[in-house]
This record gives sequence, structure tokens and C-alpha cells, in this order.
Amino acid sequence: MSRFIAFALLAAVSVPVSAQQITASLDQLAASPVVTVQISEQLRSQPDEATINAGTESHAPTASAALAANKLKTGHLIEAIRSAGIPSKDVQTEGVSVRADYQFETVNGQGRQRLAGYVASNTVRIKTRQIDRLVSLLDTLTAAGATNIYGPNFSIADPAPLRAEARKRAMARGESEASEYARNAGFRSVQLLSVQEGVSYRATDVGERDMMPVVAAPPPPPPPPPPGGGIAPGQIETGVTLTLQYRMVR
Repeated sequence: MSRFIAFALLAAVSVPVSAQQITASLDQLAASPVVTVQISEQLRSQPDEATINAGTESHAPTASAALAANKLKTGHLIEAIRSAGIPSKDVQTEGVSVRADYQFETVNGQGRQRLAGYVASNTVRIKTRQIDRLVSLLDTLTAAGATNIYGPNFSIADPAPLRAEARKRAMARGESEASEYARNAGFRSVQLLSVQEGVSYRATDVGERDMMPVVAAPPPPPPPPPPGGGIAPGQIETGVTLTLQYRMVR
């Protein structure tokens, strides 16, 4: 019985102490509250480079013959790319593959698949900084035997200066918005506590030929196109998103 009374007295004494601690913590938080703001700042600029994927395909009765034929096609394509002024460092093989080629046929009223040969393919990735000559490059690729073309995908070679400027603007906006919260709450200013960053990088205002359709067969060489005909590079948005935490100061 005495142990129960002692425990009850101890519990009764500890309750006010815990409540005082909670009240003190709330008072401290109210004296210097924290505000968190998230700021996104985007800068738009014209792209200065583009990437195109060009592929070749070869059909033959055997896999080795298909690979040999495709090697010749790809070599001819790469020669045309280099002749167009693309340096070797900006030309990269993306993938080589070979697959069986089946054809569907009907025999005695029943359908079945027949092995017709093999298809070898090769995809080459090309990077160019001559945005104004993209139409001419695409025509060169198809004339050289490219049967699958994807792109162009536009980008900025060095986005670091744009991101630096975006950070500067985002920090200024963040402090301005946090200071507004502080003034509305009766405080004088804010003090920066932490910064977290995320980056964004995407294309906007895409042109109508940003994604080329699959080309079934190389067409005859077209006449020289007008400068920039049909391709609109648009602009690239480069920016940052900052999560900024401030303490309000009286």
C-alpha cells in the first residue's frame, strides 16, 4: 500500500514539470519562429547543341552476312557524318543488334511463321553545335543510308553560368518573401538557417520537327534547304529550386 502511495505522489509531482518544459519550448519557438520558403527560378535561353540518333538496318539469309552488310552501311554513314563536319569525339555507337526475321505464311490453310533471314542494325549518336545546319545534316544522314532517325534533342553545352544566375535570383526572392512573412508577424528581419537545392533542365517551345519519323528508305538527295528550314530550336529552361529556411529576428 505504501509503494502505491509513493508512486502516485511521484507521478503527481512530475506532471507540472513536464508541462512547464512544454510551455517553455513553445515560448522559445514563438520568440524566434522559423519560416520555410521554396523558390523556383528559371532562365530561358536558346540551345547551342543538338543530339541526333541515326540507325542503319541490313537483311541477309544468315546472321553473319547481315552483320557484315550492316558494317559496310554503318561505315558509309560515319564517313558521311565526318564529311558533314562532325568531329569523331561527337560520334558514338549507341548499340549493335541482330535478330531473326520471321514472315507469316499460309500452308494448306494453316498459318505459320517461316524464318526468312536475319536483320542487323546499328545506331549512332551524333552531337552537333551547328544548329543552323540541322536540316542539311538530316538530309545527309538519309542520303547516306540511315533508315531510322530520332531527334534532334536540343540542349545547352554549359548550363553552369545559367544555374549560378538562377541561384542568385532565387536567394534574393527567398529572402524577400521570408522577410515579408517576418514583418507581417511583427519581426524586423530574418536569418538564413539552411539551403536545399534541386535543379531543372528542360526544353520549351519545341519545333514541329524536333522528333523525326522513321524513314523507311533513303530518299534521293534533296536540293539544298533554306537556312533553318522547318526546325525551330525554341528555348531551354535552366534553373534551380531552393528550399530556404529562415529564423525570424526581432
